[in-house]
Amino acid sequence: MIKDYQTQKDLRDHYDFCIVGAGPAGITLALRLAGNGWRVVLLEGGGREYAAYSQNLYKCPSTGLDVFAEETRLRYLGGTSNHWAGRCRPFEPSDFALSPPVNLPGWPIAFSEMERNLPAAMAILDLPLDSGFKTVNAAFKSDEFEADRFLLSPPTRFAQKYAKELEETEGLDVFINCNCVDLDFDSNTGRITAVVVSDYERQQERVSAKQFILATGAIENARQLLNSKSLAAAGVITEDGLVGRCFMEHLNIALGTFILNEGESREARQFFTKDAFVVEHHSGKGNVTASLVSAVETYGRLAAIKGFFENLACKAGMAHKIEFIAKFNCPGDGELGTMIEQFPNRNSRVSLTQEHDDLGMRMVNVHWELAPEDRETIKSIGLEVAKCFAEEGLGYVKLEEAVYDVSLPLKVVPHAHHMGTTRMASSPEFGVVDENSKVFGTHNLYVAGSSVFATAGASNPTMPLLQLTLRLADYLNHQMGPAAGRYS
Repeated sequence: MIKDYQTQKDLRDHYDFCIVGAGPAGITLALRLAGNGWRVVLLEGGGREYAAYSQNLYKCPSTGLDVFAEETRLRYLGGTSNHWAGRCRPFEPSDFALSPPVNLPGWPIAFSEMERNLPAAMAILDLPLDSGFKTVNAAFKSDEFEADRFLLSPPTRFAQKYAKELEETEGLDVFINCNCVDLDFDSNTGRITAVVVSDYERQQERVSAKQFILATGAIENARQLLNSKSLAAAGVITEDGLVGRCFMEHLNIALGTFILNEGESREARQFFTKDAFVVEHHSGKGNVTASLVSAVETYGRLAAIKGFFENLACKAGMAHKIEFIAKFNCPGDGELGTMIEQFPNRNSRVSLTQEHDDLGMRMVNVHWELAPEDRETIKSIGLEVAKCFAEEGLGYVKLEEAVYDVSLPLKVVPHAHHMGTTRMASSPEFGVVDENSKVFGTHNLYVAGSSVFATAGASNPTMPLLQLTLRLADYLNHQMGPAAGRYS
């Protein structure tokens, strides 16, 4: 049942599982565990719909590259699935076999651990199981790139799709407007004993459970851990540790522009790096989308005037000389956009500030920066795409200067794919959670979502994070045993 904690403070005395955050990972995990008969509470800080008083708690300054953290996340039931675009692409075996060319290892689990949960994740996201991930265009003849392949979810809105299950699943309590503000850790037992929750008037109480799972996104998962004084006092969370570090995004770079040769299809093309490219260039993976610029609509008398100048300037090759009248692209001109993998980087991080939010929690700063290896990835992909365009007779590419000259500042726009900050690793030297998503130094605290990604790949994170969530649900159900603590 869904209850509003602002007016209904009737939490049970004890739960088997307490899940913080009701986005795709939290909702999926809650329904799986409650469906297996456990007492589960799902805590969502926001309400049923968008509200400024909740969304304002996502405000945080940023340094380095601008990540637009507040604008790209949603703080209400269903989380960021409420404005997700729906694109799904699977991870590949090489994402788990190849270590990144930085001083951090890759995934501590095998690709098969992801692959076995792909059908279930696809079903959750309303993807057709029998069609496979489709290529969208012909590939280059080159060995460097293949045609990209993906499927589009409708997209799935989790709060709407699973509304009935959240209301009616036996043993599941869902509380909205219920904010987790602290994690109480007992250093003698190595266990979280309770989470402290608060309404918007700062009325607080403790929620006790056997197992706790954070599922609040890459920024907030790190923030919850960093804000816990008891975890810090016990040395589980340390300043020089990995909590909050290795914040990753997919890189949206304007590589440059292109002109298609006459007779070439004007449809958008999407290309994806092959494994051979990644090995040869020691680079990350990436998608490159080549699309023609859509005409800018104008109306009335202005349309005729602007059309006249555009046609005249394009025919005369003087478009750059009349930018003072209107900035435009000539018919046939195209732009190259990207979704490129970022490598894990300790200096790209979420850290606490001295400011406090309206609930009394310390706020965070997001410092997003690229490593030299990321700049080399962008350069390699840009140069090879331009080469393929020319060699295969598609047209001609003009790269932005900062793409091939890594000494120049590069404009990077985020894709709103927040990853890392509680990365999965084989030891605390290299990560925050172990191969079962349990926080190192604890016995009953887990993390779900893309914050555990050891590497980012160039796949949209929603489907892979659900694959990992399903894996975590299986593990937790096994750990609890077949009979103890069943709901009745």
